[in-house]
Amino acid sequence: MPTFSSLPLSPALHQSLDALGYVDMTPVQAAGLPLVLEGRDLIAQAPTGSGKTVAFGLGLLQRLDPSYVKPQALVLCPTRELADQVAREIRRLAAAIPNLKVQLLTGGVPLAPQLASLRKDSHVVVGTPGRVQELLETNALSLAKVRTLVLDEADRMLDMGFEKAIREIVRHLPPRRQGLLFSATFPEDIRRIAQEFLREPSEVTIGGAEEKPGIEQRFYEIDGNRKAAALVVLLAETQPESCIVFCNTRREVDEVAESLGKAGVHALALHGDLDQRDRDEVLVRFANRSCRVLVASDVAARGLDIRELDTVVNYELPHDADAYVHRIGRTGRAGRSGLALNLVAPREKHRAETVAQAHGTTLRWDMLKPGKPSGLPASMATLRIDAGRSDKMRPGDILGALTGDAGLQADAVGKIDVFPTRSYVAVRREQAAQALERLRSGRIKGRNVRVSRL
Repeated sequence: MPTFSSLPLSPALHQSLDALGYVDMTPVQAAGLPLVLEGRDLIAQAPTGSGKTVAFGLGLLQRLDPSYVKPQALVLCPTRELADQVAREIRRLAAAIPNLKVQLLTGGVPLAPQLASLRKDSHVVVGTPGRVQELLETNALSLAKVRTLVLDEADRMLDMGFEKAIREIVRHLPPRRQGLLFSATFPEDIRRIAQEFLREPSEVTIGGAEEKPGIEQRFYEIDGNRKAAALVVLLAETQPESCIVFCNTRREVDEVAESLGKAGVHALALHGDLDQRDRDEVLVRFANRSCRVLVASDVAARGLDIRELDTVVNYELPHDADAYVHRIGRTGRAGRSGLALNLVAPREKHRAETVAQAHGTTLRWDMLKPGKPSGLPASMATLRIDAGRSDKMRPGDILGALTGDAGLQADAVGKIDVFPTRSYVAVRREQAAQALERLRSGRIKGRNVRVSRL
């Protein structure tokens, strides 16, 4: 299996890869990275979770001049969740490059803080097409020195209607640049865009780009008014550690999350009506195992950085086959097995047939087994600390306070997320009260901070 050590990368990038424990390359990395490092344009068709972010992240970082603080790479993503995930991964890969700056520019958040941040230049810009276009139109952002353009999950960006914005953004880029396009599917629109924006691109196709063989797919014919009860029974039967339930509307997301709560299943809702802070907290709690069920609209179908997701449930099937693939592609990643459960009302059966025809699969219809509903208690609880990066707070400071004055063992502390003005830490649920009391009465990094439990 090819290893990263065989690549002609800078010592700083090899140092970061070693620190992250990245040794063997995934297929998309092994096939695509040598071409990217040669300066070739690239079209890569690869499934979600295949390691493409590391592939283009290493490529664009290798081409950067750290001493020249202007945007030299632009990564466009369909959603702010994916953009945030990509920016974090690039920062991790660039950890050994002194003073390298990655700027995140996405919609759904106030414009003023991003305008303020643009007064300080960066090396890499990661953003959503709408917000990047808006900043270009107001002359707040210059992309005149960009050397590398990345279109990540290009099929989804076109599905969401971003083609016009992408065209306008590309018009502001220098003609001599490297272009990298990544897509889970490769419809005719993607081929047309690739021909326009890329120069004699090399093509890489990774097996399983359109079908996830590691995912067991089950279909249940359920009357619409019985779906809520059926969902509770299925969750009790499968007992997933981590599950996303997809709905087609924001209203349905709230209704399903509420019905699960009434049945004793703690579930969080994620959709476009949430403000950024609430969205962040929902994603933090789900990713750190403080909640086992996330009910989401399609805005969350891409870009969620959730590792080892057991199960995906389609409470209602999406209206097109590609959207179905994107949804279930959140599970069965990196060679692991996954489970996709589909609740299909009689009026939706034609959608199930469309999915099967489009991807050459055979529908597996299962009978719902009678069972008693049961809750899905999470193993962790989340504490919110009202201090973050702007206060020089680091994960090590929080871990030290918990394992020091708070008296917890290190294995009782889970994922720690540090944002600009606040931080979140997962602790074992049975020790959360102790941790909260000790942190409130003690200090973190030598000072008192406000701590609360979500």
